[in-house]
Amino acid sequence: MKQQIIDALYTFAHKRPRLDFADYGDRQNYMRESRSITQDLHHARTLLRQLELCQSITGEDILNASRSAFSGRLSINVTDDGLVKLDYCTGQYFPTEYRKAVAAICASTLWTWYRDQCNCETSDKIRKAAKRDFSTSIVCHYFN
Repeated sequence: MKQQIIDALYTFAHKRPRLDFADYGDRQNYMRESRSITQDLHHARTLLRQLELCQSITGEDILNASRSAFSGRLSINVTDDGLVKLDYCTGQYFPTEYRKAVAAICASTLWTWYRDQCNCETSDKIRKAAKRDFSTSIVCHYFN
């Protein structure tokens, strides 16, 4: 089940953002937003890869994190026959937030894993462990 959930999250994160140039007014603002959205994809990929590599993280751990991470707006449902379905409730603007939702679920799962499996009893120890494993950008966005 874990790999099916991760695959569904990868697929969701790789959806095209479908930005509308008319919403931005000029090329500079459009490109700034586009770069930010691409950075969110890189963060999501990195965090998803870490979930894949941590054998002690289960599909249930990811499901539990999805209930509260990013206000629970990205829900993961597993059907009786093992199909994984994602449902996303847009907050303000889908293109700028859906990849952040994936990354937030991953970071929440990893936060719990650091706390429970890596003997990181405090937030400071969790952040220190995350700094060891991830870029400053990811730590600043998802582990603060």
